Amino acid sequence: MKEIFLIVHFIGLAMGLGTSIAMMFLGIAAAKMPAEDAKKFRTGSSVLLRMGQIGLVLLILSGGYLMTPYWKSLGNTPLLMAKLVLVLVLAALIITISSYSNKIKGGDERYGDKVTTLGRFTLITALVIVVLAVLIFH
Repeated sequence: MKEIFLIVHFIGLAMGLGTSIAMMFLGIAAAKMPAEDAKKFRTGSSVLLRMGQIGLVLLILSGGYLMTPYWKSLGNTPLLMAKLVLVLVLAALIITISSYSNKIKGGDERYGDKVTTLGRFTLITALVIVVLAVLIFH
């Protein structure tokens, strides 16, 4: 059973990290476009956010199961605690980006640069989570 949850976890990781990388590069591309083109581009690319949300849900659900043997020793593993805190930060970033993207779809372009900036933080956070996972579970 553990292997199934591990597969689901890696699929969620691929979806979430892939979305973070894609959104960062799409944000960089949009920043170089004229305002009207960037608005259309950002609106069209926001469909990727759903993939990131699904990936995060898969990560949290499978991660909860995979953490079963580690919950008792959580207080003795600061790297694991840091990883779990960063997962919460990642979830907050994705929720915020999704909210801002909905505002952009509604015509409020003020959030475009914020989405790009948060996307960079999302990518960095996701990469640190992966590094911590390797250090903890090697």
